[in-house]
This record gives sequence, C-alpha cells and structure tokens, in this order.
Amino acid sequence: MPFMSYSHVLELRRWLEGTRANVICYGSDDYAEKIKRWSDTCERDAGAIVEVTSTSEVSEVVKFARKQHINFVTEAGGHSTTGSSATHGGLVISLTKMRRVLTDPASRTVCVQGGAIWDDVNESAAAYGLAVVGSTASHTGVAGTTLGGGFGWLTGRYGLISDNLLSVRMVLADGTIAEASDESHQDLFWAVRGAGQAFGIVTELVFRAYDLDGPVYGGTLIFTVDRLPGILEFANRFDEQQDQDSGLFFGLAAPSAADRTAILVLPFYNGSQEKAEEFFAPLISLGPSKNKTSMMSYTELNRIANVDPVPEGRKCFTGTKVSMPLDRHLICDLWEHFDAIMEQYPRSKNSVLMFQLIPYGKTISVPIDATACADRGRYYNVALLLCWYDPEHDAAMHTYMRALLSRIKKSACFAGKNEPAVQANANFAGQEIGASYLFRDNLPRLQALKRKYDPHNVFSKWHNLISHTENQS
Repeated sequence: MPFMSYSHVLELRRWLEGTRANVICYGSDDYAEKIKRWSDTCERDAGAIVEVTSTSEVSEVVKFARKQHINFVTEAGGHSTTGSSATHGGLVISLTKMRRVLTDPASRTVCVQGGAIWDDVNESAAAYGLAVVGSTASHTGVAGTTLGGGFGWLTGRYGLISDNLLSVRMVLADGTIAEASDESHQDLFWAVRGAGQAFGIVTELVFRAYDLDGPVYGGTLIFTVDRLPGILEFANRFDEQQDQDSGLFFGLAAPSAADRTAILVLPFYNGSQEKAEEFFAPLISLGPSKNKTSMMSYTELNRIANVDPVPEGRKCFTGTKVSMPLDRHLICDLWEHFDAIMEQYPRSKNSVLMFQLIPYGKTISVPIDATACADRGRYYNVALLLCWYDPEHDAAMHTYMRALLSRIKKSACFAGKNEPAVQANANFAGQEIGASYLFRDNLPRLQALKRKYDPHNVFSKWHNLISHTENQS
C-alpha cells in the first residue's frame, strides 16, 4: 500500500469536514507526541493520525483509507510491543479521545468507549459499589485486553474478561457499523471474544459488573532469593486449593538498579482481612524483606502492577504457559540468567518475569468452542517484560527474551508438554507464534468468519488468521 502524501492528508481533512475528528500530520505541533507509544521500539513516522470522537467518524476514516488503498492501524491503549498500533507512512486511527464510561447500577452493566483504559472503568464502576473483571494493569487499554481474551484478579470467580462481555459496537473492514451480541451478529460476537482485533475496530463495549463495595487484600512482598523454596511450596499448594477469591503473582524483579534480583510477590484476596491474612500466612511467615500489603480499593489494587506508565524507554513483552508443580531448579536457573541481564544492563530495573497464578476453575468451565478464546486449561500464564533505553541493545534484549522463554519451554513445567496446542495468551504472543497454537480447534471457524467479515484480511497486524505460521519458538 502507498504511503500517505500531503495531498492525501488534505483530502482526508476535506472528507471529515463537519465532524469533530482531528487530523494530525508531520509538521503539526503535537505530531511527535501523538506517535509515541508505551515502548519506544514501536514509534513509527505515521503519514497521519486521526483523533476520532465517534463510531461514525471511525467508519468514515476506514472508508477513506480503503478507497485510497492506505494502510491503517488502530491506537487505543498503545501498549502493544509488537508495533500493531503503529505504522510507517500509513494512517493511525486514534481512539484516545473516546474514553467515556457509563455505569448503570440498575442493570449492573458498564458501557465503555473503545479508547478507555481500565483505570477509567474501575473508577466509574467503583462509584456505584461495582467492579468489572479487568486487567491487572490499569493503564492498559480496555478493548485490546478484552478482545484477546484477557484475565484479571476477579477471573478466578467470574471468568475471563471476554466471558463478561455482553455486546460490542464495531466498524468492519468496509466501514460498516455493526452491533454484535448474543442477539445480533452472533457469529461475529463469537469471534470478537478472543480474536476481536482481527475483525474490526471496536468502539464500544458493554460489560457485566459485580457487587464489590468493600476493600480487597493486595500489595507487594519482596523476598530474597533464599526464600524461593518456601515460595514455590506455597505456590504449588495455591494451585491445589483453587480458591476462586484468590490470586498470586510471583517472579523475578530488581527492586532498584542498585539491588540484586529479588523475588517479587503480588498477593490478592477478595474477602475480609482476617481471611486474607490466614490464607497468605504461610507466605508471610517466610519473612519478606519488604511487606507492603494491606486492604485497599479494587481500583488501587489494579494500579500496583502498572510498570512505567509514561511512554519512555524500549520494551519487549511476551509470555508462555506453565503447569504445576513448578520446579525449583527451573526458577533458580531463570533467576541466574535474569540477574545476569540486570547486572549487565542496570537501567533495565523495570524488567520482570512473573508467574501469574489465577484460579482456573471458572475459566475451564466454559467450553473451548463457546467463544473464539481457546485459552482455557489447567495452567497459568508467564509474563516476561524486558526494559531498556539504548537502541543498540535491541537485538541483545530480544535474544535474552527468547533464551529465557526457551528455558521454560524445555522444562517439565511447560504446559505445552501436556497440551501441544498451548503456547501463550493471545495478548502476550507476537506473530512469531502461529495462530493455530493460540486458537487451536477454533481457528477454522475464525478463518471462515474472516472470509465473511474481512475477506481482504485488512485487520492482520495483531495475529494473521489467514496466513498463519506454525512457528512455536
């Protein structure tokens, strides 16, 4: 597809006359700010950015881009480290001005515009004593997290984020506006719950909300590495308990540039302080070097895992899956290699490798073919985020990332040992992992629906469902 020329920009502005959409191009005062992303590795010189304010404006921009054969992408939260929300020379449809959230306490539903972040949702719902199953990082975009399946602290009791989605409003590849729910476009609604980014631009989402008018237990614990055996013992027992109101993230992190890699633990419990402290007593008894746990609001809880919310620095993010029990030798091996990276690159202090233990009983109670999201099994996510600043270190950091993942995949804990199709959460994976390893037996139906709703494969920057590869590395 051709790059956007300045004549294209002028024509686009004429096309959008009478709307509130704002067209920004190279030379505009705020152009440099508008092409920034959470990771500097994803910054691209876009031909133009259109800040839209309504679904109809999104529709018009898509129609223009298709008519002019111009490549376009969508920006909402801008957190993808694969570059799926950026384009070199193409058109960015920015939803960042569409962040309105409306909570209806009577129906216990929350209506969210496509550019909102989870903090917007949490604050709106909390005002009515409600909560939505949402991301554990509240500065990420609502739409992207949801459409890829997504999980959060409340997933143990209420299921995946996408399982709590009631309807969407979206713009399809030809600019058509569609409503999808259990009552309308049921096949499309099936697809968007797990693979939504591959079918259009979602401009509005309606979620089911739940009563949560009291505080929850959460915070951070930091342990020295010699406490690892006890932490693993607790984690393996956590898996056996499958308490729907609990959650446990733990892994490797450097508290500061001056510190050696430590074991970072994020506990969660939706219940009384007494019950929470009883549940986590075996963990606390190990003697953390820092204990910043307490009762807090659900909104505050979901801000704990936010890493560097200012779009500064270079990042790569990926993940895989593990089954229990976890092996101490694997975690020690990962600690040694992760610590060596932090020693060599001291400005990488925001890097983390986290085992994310969310009880899976509710998730696996939903059949794999009930929605497009096939990420349902007796396993847990592993998230790896590496952060750095110097572009000269790009290749080295991606090499380290692959090496750390390789160690997990070669271990007996790797979920793919028992379930060959399981590779990673779709929101964690880049296009180096083939779509069949993410969507499993749901892929043929997704491909058929792509031919119906997006026959020219316009939406392919997230995961390419048509020309998928089978690379598992």
